[in-house]
Amino acid sequence: MTSKRNKILIGAAGTVGAGIISWRAFFPWIGYDIASMKRGIKFAKLAKRDSDNGRYLIDMFEEAVAKHPKKPFVIFEDRVYSYEFMNDQANRVANIAAKWGLKLGECVAIMIENEPSFIWTFLGLQKLGIAVAFINYNINGQPLVHTLRACEAKVLITGSADAIVHSVAEVRQDIRHIPVFVHGRDRGEGFECWDSLMLDTLPIPVCASVRQGMGVNSPCCYIFTSGTTGLPKPVNTNQGRCIFISKSMQLFGFMPSDIVYTCTPLYHSAAGALGLMNTLDQGATMVLKRRFSAHHFFEDVRKHNVTVIQYIGELCRYLLSVPESSLDGKHKVRVAVGNGLRADIWDTFKRRYNIPNICEFFGATEGMAGFVNVSNKTGSCGRYSPLLRMLDPYKKLLVKVDVDTGDVVRDKNGHCIPVKIGEPGLLLVTMPEMNVQVYKGSREINEKKLLRNVLKEGDCYFNLGDMLVLDADYFLYFKDRIGDTFRWKGENVSTVEVSSVLSKLDVIQDANVYGVEIPGTEGRAGMASIHLEDNIRFTPDVLKDIFRHAAEHLPRYARPMFLRFPREVSLTTTLKQQKTQLRKEGFHPQDIDDPLFYYDEQNKTYSPLTVETYDQFFTKSKL
Repeated sequence: MTSKRNKILIGAAGTVGAGIISWRAFFPWIGYDIASMKRGIKFAKLAKRDSDNGRYLIDMFEEAVAKHPKKPFVIFEDRVYSYEFMNDQANRVANIAAKWGLKLGECVAIMIENEPSFIWTFLGLQKLGIAVAFINYNINGQPLVHTLRACEAKVLITGSADAIVHSVAEVRQDIRHIPVFVHGRDRGEGFECWDSLMLDTLPIPVCASVRQGMGVNSPCCYIFTSGTTGLPKPVNTNQGRCIFISKSMQLFGFMPSDIVYTCTPLYHSAAGALGLMNTLDQGATMVLKRRFSAHHFFEDVRKHNVTVIQYIGELCRYLLSVPESSLDGKHKVRVAVGNGLRADIWDTFKRRYNIPNICEFFGATEGMAGFVNVSNKTGSCGRYSPLLRMLDPYKKLLVKVDVDTGDVVRDKNGHCIPVKIGEPGLLLVTMPEMNVQVYKGSREINEKKLLRNVLKEGDCYFNLGDMLVLDADYFLYFKDRIGDTFRWKGENVSTVEVSSVLSKLDVIQDANVYGVEIPGTEGRAGMASIHLEDNIRFTPDVLKDIFRHAAEHLPRYARPMFLRFPREVSLTTTLKQQKTQLRKEGFHPQDIDDPLFYYDEQNKTYSPLTVETYDQFFTKSKL
C-alpha cells in the first residue's frame, strides 16, 4: 500500500515538475516572477497588518524600547546610543514641544546633519503627532525660505554646524515669524539655545493619548524633492506610507539582528525613510556616519559587523577608486541596497567587495511607484512582467516622450503611445485616487505632475519624470531623468531653479542650464549656456562674480561645472530653451567653437577650458 502511494506521489511530482519545465520553456522568466511574488506577498501582508492595527513608526520605536532597552539603536562616531537613551532624549524633545501648543499634524522643520539628534528630535516630535519637515542643510538663501514656507513650518530646529547657522542667519528676517532653536552654544539674538532646554527638561514619558486621532493619512514627515517643475516641493509622506516604507527591506529579509550602514543624508528618502524606518520596524541597529568617506567605508563596516549597506551610484564608484586591499572582501555584509549603481561597474563592485546580493531599487520620493531587483540581475532596478502587471493594483506604463521638450507624444486620438521592448519610455503610474495630494500645497502644484487621457478618456496618471527601459525578459533599467531635472552626486538638480538663481546676477541676461555626461561618472554634471547683458564681456572679474554667486546661492551639487558663452540664443520652435543639442555637444573644447570655462574651486573662478587645459581639468577637479 505504501509503495503504491509513493508511486502515485512520485508520479504526481513528476507531472508537476514536467509542467513547470513546460511553462518555463514558453515563459523563461516565470521563475523570477514567482520569487518576486512570494516576497511581495509577505511585504504586503506585514504592511496591511500594521495599517489595520494602527502600528505607526513611533509605536514601532516604543515597542523596541520596551523589548530591548539596552540594545544599540544608533552607533555614531564610535559611540553607542541605546534604544533606552534615544527614547529618553525623544521624551525631552516631546516635553519641550508640548509647550508650543501645536495641533496634531502641524509641522516643525529640522535642519540637522547626520547625527543622533536628528533621529531623537524626529521621534520626539512624533510622540506628539507633529509632522516633521526634513530640510536639506546644504540649501541657503531664497530656496531655504521657500522650503520653510512650503511646509508651513511653525518652528525650526537646527544643528550646531556653523554653515547651517550662517544660512539661517542670512534669511532670519524673511522667516522672522518662525522661532528658531539651535543645537550647541548660544547664538545670540534671533536664536534660542536648544541644548539648554534639553538639559533643563526631564525625560518623562509622554502618554500615547496625546496623539490620539493619528491615522494612516496623518502627515508623518515632509521630504523635499526638486521634481521637474522648479523649486523643491514637500512630499506629503503620511503615516500609512511610512508603514509601507518600513517593510520594504523585508523584500530581502531584513531582521532585528541586522546592522545597517547609512552614510547618505537623513533628509533624503534613502536614509531618512528606507534606512531609518526599516531599522525602527525591526528594532535593528544603524551605524550612522556624518558624511560619506570612501577610505573609511569598509573599515567601519568591518569594525561594526555591518550586514546591510546602503549606497547611491556615485558612492560605489568612489569605493572602487580606493586602492585595493586584501581586506576588501572580509566583512559580514550580506546585501547592498540602493539605487543608481551603474551596470558597467556593478559586477566589478560586487566581485571586489564580495557582496553576495545587490538589491537595486527604483523609487521616487513621491512614492507613487517602486520597483526592486530581488533577482540579483546586473544593472536592473526591478521587474515588470505581464503577470506582475496583471496583479498590480496601480498600473505602471512606459510611454514615448519628446526629449527636446519633455512632453509625452500622443497619437491621432490624443492618447499616449506605449514604448516597445528595449525602447526608453517615460514612467507613468495610475493615481489611486483623484483627490490624492502628493505634495503639500495648492492643487495647481499637484496638477502639474498629472497626465490625463493617457490610454483612454478620463484616466489619470502620475508623471514620475524618469526614463526607464524594459528588456525582453521584463527586467527594468533606469535610463535618465527627463524634462527640467538631471541627477548629479546623488541629487536631483532642477535646471529651472539653477537658471533662476544665476539669472539674478545683474550681468547675466539668460542662463540655459542642462546636464552633460562626464566619462567615468554617474549622472550628469551641470552646464550653463550663458548670455550676458549687452556690452558686457566675460572678463576675469565677471567670471569671478559668477563663481562667487553660484557658490553663495547654490548647493555644491547644483553649481554648474561648465559655462558656455554662445553667440546666439538656442530656442525650440515653441520658444523653449533648446537643451538637447547642447547636451549632445557636451563640453569638449575640440567640438565647440564657443568660449568654455570650468568651475575652478582652487582659484575661486571659472577658468578657461581649452584643448590645452582639458586634461588639467580632470586632474584639478574633484568629480
